[in-house]
Amino acid sequence: MITAAAPDNAPTPRRALAWTARHLGLVCGRLGRRTLRALGDAGRLIIFVGEALRRTPRRRFRTIQLILQIEFVGASSVSVVVLSAVFTGLVLALQGYNVLVRFSSENMVGSLVALSLTRELAPVLAAIMVTARAGSAMAATIGNMAVTEQIDALKSLAVDPINYLVVPRLLASVVVVPLLTALFSVAGIAAAYVFGTVALGLDGLAFMSNIRSSMEWSDVSVGLWKGLVFGAVIALMATYRGFQTRGGATGVGLSTSRTVVESAVLILSGDFVITALFF
Repeated sequence: MITAAAPDNAPTPRRALAWTARHLGLVCGRLGRRTLRALGDAGRLIIFVGEALRRTPRRRFRTIQLILQIEFVGASSVSVVVLSAVFTGLVLALQGYNVLVRFSSENMVGSLVALSLTRELAPVLAAIMVTARAGSAMAATIGNMAVTEQIDALKSLAVDPINYLVVPRLLASVVVVPLLTALFSVAGIAAAYVFGTVALGLDGLAFMSNIRSSMEWSDVSVGLWKGLVFGAVIALMATYRGFQTRGGATGVGLSTSRTVVESAVLILSGDFVITALFF
C-alpha cells in the first residue's frame, strides 16, 4: 500500500512546539525588559524624591521662586477648580435627590453632597485639575530646560538644580493644593445649595442644618491631608519627568503626557489608601 508523503510546509508537532517556544520566549523577553525598565525608573524616582526631600529643610528658601510658583499653581488654578466644583456640586445634588426622594429622605441631600465633596471628590478632582493645568506645565518647562542643556548650565554656575527648580514647586504645591481642596468643597456645596433650594424645592435651613449635624472635623481634615499628599505627588512627578526628558520636542511631549497619566493614577490609588487608613 502506497501512502502520500506530507508536504514540507505541513505542520508537525515538533514544528508547532518550536514555534510556540520561540514566540513564548519573545513575549517573556519583552515582558522582562519592560519589567526591568519599570524597576529602574521606580528606583530613579525614589532617589529623586529622597534628594528633593533631603534638600527641602536644609537649604535656604528661594522666596521669589516660591511666591511665583504659589501664584502659578494656586492663583492661576482657582478658576478651573471653582468651575469644576460648581458642576460637581450640581451633579451630586441632582443625583442625590433622585435617589433619596425614593426613600422620602430628600432633606439629606446636603449631608450627601458635603460628605462626598470634603472626604473624596474635592481632594481628588482638585488635584487632577492642578495636574492637568500646572503639573503638565511644570514637566514641559523643566523638560525643555533639560533638552536645551539649561540644567547643565545651572550646575556649571554652582546652582543646585533640585534646590532651584524642584523645592519651590514642591513647597508651593504642598501649600496650595489643600487650599484649593477647601475652595472646591465650599464652591461645590454652595452650588448644590442654590440648585437644591431654587430648582429642587428643598428647604434651605434643613439643607444647612443637616450639613452641620453630619459633618465632623475629621471629615474635613482627611480631605485636607489628601490635598497635601496629592500636592507633593504632583510636584515630584512633574519635576522628575522634566529632569528625565530626552529627545527634543518629542521627549518634552512624552514627559508631559506621562506626568498627567502617572499623577492621576497615583492620586486615585493614593486616595484609596488614605481612605482605607482613615476609615
